[in-house]
Amino acid sequence: MNKTLHIFLLLAMLAIATPSLRAQQLFIERSDLAASEVDATYVKGLQFLLKNQSPEGRWSDQPYGAEPGVCGLAVVAMLAHGDDPNVGPYSVAIRKGLDFILSQMNKDTGYIGRSMYNHGFATLALAEAYGMVDDDRIGPAMEKAVNLIISSQKANSFGAWRYSPESLDADTTVSGAQVVALFAARNAGMSVPEEAIQKALDYFKKCQTPEGGFGYTSAVGPNGARTAIGCLAFSLAKSKNSPNYQQAYAFLKTAPGEAHYNHYYL
Repeated sequence: MNKTLHIFLLLAMLAIATPSLRAQQLFIERSDLAASEVDATYVKGLQFLLKNQSPEGRWSDQPYGAEPGVCGLAVVAMLAHGDDPNVGPYSVAIRKGLDFILSQMNKDTGYIGRSMYNHGFATLALAEAYGMVDDDRIGPAMEKAVNLIISSQKANSFGAWRYSPESLDADTTVSGAQVVALFAARNAGMSVPEEAIQKALDYFKKCQTPEGGFGYTSAVGPNGARTAIGCLAFSLAKSKNSPNYQQAYAFLKTAPGEAHYNHYYL
């Protein structure tokens, strides 16, 4: 696993990990799974992805399997296992997935797919693949995709993102997808304006409720899934000591389960 991807995944996990040593020890003690069992579960999921990938590089489940954002998340899952992406057991699937993502990119604008959800997660996959997969198309495509994220934010009065690049409103879930993509691109070596990051964090702050959680489009109706996204955004920005992160984390520790978005929450 390359250092950038390793750091990203660790931060993603640490975003919901208790900051105190005692709490971390309790978390470890409650787990009955050995590392080998976790890896066996991981590999079983990857085998499912391999089995169900189409020759075009997308996945067969409907309606989401043909979305480049879903394809991007599958590619990231394969890259994160740490095998050589050029000759390892998932190399063919990774290349097919990247081929599909690139085929869905607008060559003029850099927009990938039919929504900014797709664009954010597809850009994340390109950024994680950059420098790992031997493909000269990835760098220019990543640059175009990131530039679209930044230009979309500049045109948005909220300093954030919603469903399309032209959207004039914003929400915390779509914005979270763009923030993660921007950090992945920065970790891959691309210059990402700090102003873009701070404007995105300012939007999350405006959506933070008195309880500490994050609402969807404003500071009302916090839930666990959106608060996890917000915690991750502040973690990646190295702002875990900020009051916003601390309040969000306190909410997250006691947030109720998600009946409709359980896997999204996890």
